[in-house]
Amino acid sequence: MKNIKKSLSIGFHAVNIVIIIFYLFPGSILGFYLYDDISLQPQLTRDFIISSNHLYIFIILSILGIFSHQNKKTFKFVIIYLFLLSIILELLHIIIPLRGFEWSDLLGNIVGVIFGIVIYKIKNKYV
Repeated sequence: MKNIKKSLSIGFHAVNIVIIIFYLFPGSILGFYLYDDISLQPQLTRDFIISSNHLYIFIILSILGIFSHQNKKTFKFVIIYLFLLSIILELLHIIIPLRGFEWSDLLGNIVGVIFGIVIYKIKNKYV
């Protein structure tokens, strides 16, 4: 069990670093590698009111963070951190060149964190 939590923690920190780099990069790193165009953003699935890409990545980050810090004193801090990260990174798009703030992206980030919390609560209730 300790190895699983250690792996989740390493995954959380690694995904966290990658997300921050991708969010703060002026343009799209993936668009550059996939399409040879820094202004194109790859889309995993169609958006539905909220940004699906943002939803998926914040679900993954939240699950890794929440499950790696459950039963620790840092659990509440991680929840607050995830919400603040989801808001601050999107707000920074206002000032980053070739990036733009979008409400659908911000909502995708926040809903992703909420989904992570819901998954954690369901797991604790039924498992």
